[in-house]
Amino acid sequence: MRTLLDCRSGGPGLVRRELDMQARSRFDGTAGSAGELWFVIAGTGTLECGSDHRRELTQDRGLWIPPGSDYLVQADDESDLRVDIVMLPEETDTTAQAADPAPVSDAPLATDLEDCDVETTGDRKFRVLFGPARGCSTATQFVGEIPPGRAPDHSHPYDELVLILDGAGIAHIGGAEHALTPGTCLHLPPGLRHCLENNGSAMLRVLGVFHPADSPAAKLDGHA
Repeated sequence: MRTLLDCRSGGPGLVRRELDMQARSRFDGTAGSAGELWFVIAGTGTLECGSDHRRELTQDRGLWIPPGSDYLVQADDESDLRVDIVMLPEETDTTAQAADPAPVSDAPLATDLEDCDVETTGDRKFRVLFGPARGCSTATQFVGEIPPGRAPDHSHPYDELVLILDGAGIAHIGGAEHALTPGTCLHLPPGLRHCLENNGSAMLRVLGVFHPADSPAAKLDGHA
């Protein structure tokens, strides 16, 4: 387990970690006090969590891990396993919690990307795995596809972590440019103007988690 980005800076914030396991290995841990959103990047395995709950781990599967849950991960015999893990910050908006309460069960929830509806914003497509009314009231997890080209700079009302899954491009952030390749991580605070440009010929595929929960299409300045 290694930490890729820690946005707490002395207060609440998202933390992104990556779990890399060799075939036939095991790993145990405890979820953060506000819960965690997982995404299986590669490989297969099993998750045992809470009171004898078991979930299969397969590529492109998202999972909501309830707060404080003890878990055990087992990688399959023939497959290394790589899982993206985002620890959520403590929720301070009690109104949001009351409007769409988080799961009270100690069972982890699982959602396969292929079963999620395709939504669009401009020429970009995304699928939401978890979010309001989708098993997690406090944060949103989604996978987006960015075709070749560049959209206008824009900003969001939420705090976001982005992980590049496939493709190549350039992140335009605050007047600076940063190369994007698989495994690149970005932190986009609320209000920070940015643009992810796909400068290749293949689709740029990204995994995003943001807090508080909202739509990936939400913008502060109205740009698509």
